[in-house]
Amino acid sequence: MTTESVFTGLKVLDASSFIAGPAAAAILSDFGADVIKIEPPGAGDPWRTLSSMPPSPQAETNYGWHLTNRNKRGMAIDLKSPEAPEVLKRLVDWADVVITNFPHGTREKLHLGYDEVSSWNPRVVYADLTGFGDAGADAGQPGFDLTAFWSRSGLLASTRDVGAPPTVPVFGSGDNTTAIAIYAAIATALYHRERTGQGANVGTSLLATGVWATGTLVAGALADGTPFEPHDRTAPANALTNPYRTSDGQWFMLATSPLRWPGLTRAIERPALLKDPRFTDAEGFVKHAAALSKLLDEAFRSRPFAHWRNVLTRERVTFSLIQTPEEAAQDPQLRANDIVVPLEGVSGLDYTVNSPVNLRGVPKVPAKRAPDLGEHNDEILAELEFSPAETARMRALGTIPGTTEAQAA
Repeated sequence: MTTESVFTGLKVLDASSFIAGPAAAAILSDFGADVIKIEPPGAGDPWRTLSSMPPSPQAETNYGWHLTNRNKRGMAIDLKSPEAPEVLKRLVDWADVVITNFPHGTREKLHLGYDEVSSWNPRVVYADLTGFGDAGADAGQPGFDLTAFWSRSGLLASTRDVGAPPTVPVFGSGDNTTAIAIYAAIATALYHRERTGQGANVGTSLLATGVWATGTLVAGALADGTPFEPHDRTAPANALTNPYRTSDGQWFMLATSPLRWPGLTRAIERPALLKDPRFTDAEGFVKHAAALSKLLDEAFRSRPFAHWRNVLTRERVTFSLIQTPEEAAQDPQLRANDIVVPLEGVSGLDYTVNSPVNLRGVPKVPAKRAPDLGEHNDEILAELEFSPAETARMRALGTIPGTTEAQAA
């Protein structure tokens, strides 16, 4: 049974690789879009193998591939082949949306530039992704989330403690954030097309979304603001927003304000602190942040996390356990809110991560496994009205992989 959703009937050509573009297409598929993902014959999208390389967790199943390519149909095609443009032209004519992340120059050589694509289908929504944008000295530079999103934006330099060197952030987190921006651009363009009947050329860059994620600090720099030093949990800018460790070795993040100070003093059983002249106003909390951090450190180290969870919750003081990804995967709150959802068709992988976009009362398509390389070649070519003889010829010429090659891949 087919689930009807917002984008049921929408046709998407996913001509992108790695994470951000394919993840945006996966969100469209969550709401019913028919997504065809094209990959080169042979190894296919590099994400098929990179998702299982360090520092990604080692597992028997290709969880990363299914995360960003669920619910899609797969086609393997050599875009450098002389016969490829005719296949691509029919795919573009079929599509409402085309997504690509090929670099400028390369995309034009592969007949995936906007001018050529829009000449084939003027109503198409063309969405692209770059590392550093379309203009400027670095427009042609390759970019990954670690470089363009994290490093260049100022975000990585701002997420470390004083004296610590920069670290390697969570692999793919910038890509997944950027996927939301691509999805939003596509949805905006579809609304524009609904109103005007015209297609659109939309996109974003890893740098743009990285700077947006760092937006408060970058906006402060644009205002010539004086930055704080890197975070030092023993002498923080704000001791009420700081990580603390409990007697059983758990870390949690305190994120409260002076308005909750009375409840916090009750929680740590130090009500006399309400009369401490150091902590009577906002300026005092800032001036004496190091002393307060030491005081709270000592208090929180005296009891296990379960105790603090109860008393802080009772006093409505905002906090959260700092969970590992493994702990987060088992958090019942994720399943209660469909943040983790069942995945169909993958042996040894029963669940995957849902996209964060939801329309209450509108169903999403149940998540099904990502396609094997070239799995739907014959089906799609038939839909595009290529004859069996034409398909056989393209297979013989290597435009699409032969049956044996596809099965081996």
